[in-house]
Amino acid sequence: MYILFFIMWILFNGQITLEIVLFGLVIAAVIYWFICKYMDYSVQKDILIIKQLLRIVEYLAVLLWEVVKANIVLLGIILNLYQKPEPVLVTFHASLKTQTARAVLANSITLTPGTITVNLQDDEFTVHCLDKSMAQGLDSSVFVRLLEKMEKEAGKQ
Repeated sequence: MYILFFIMWILFNGQITLEIVLFGLVIAAVIYWFICKYMDYSVQKDILIIKQLLRIVEYLAVLLWEVVKANIVLLGIILNLYQKPEPVLVTFHASLKTQTARAVLANSITLTPGTITVNLQDDEFTVHCLDKSMAQGLDSSVFVRLLEKMEKEAGKQ
């Protein structure tokens, strides 16, 4: 948060001089101290926010990789003229605690080619898969594991 205050100071000034930088360091420190003292904020919360941001970046990278892999699998299914895809509707439970994590999982499944989340009721997901091979391991996917880690770290706050 301190760095964010300092960056905002520099941006609002529109130029970088020694005086602006030194004064910005002092002003950012005073504002950060005020927030920590009177608004129930701490350095530990900063660390947790940074960890969460890193987890989100990791999640987005994994999502991108899974989309690429699913595209390759889907391309193989489409180009295979001798074997027709076997669509299947799968229902599974995920042990995610928050509605946000469940919604992110449902959207991640839908963003992955060949799968669509049809229904989300509490912790029960109903997913349509273009082929039964895509339905394997949905309940213990990498998405579920990463979201569980994120929930666990968010619970420490």
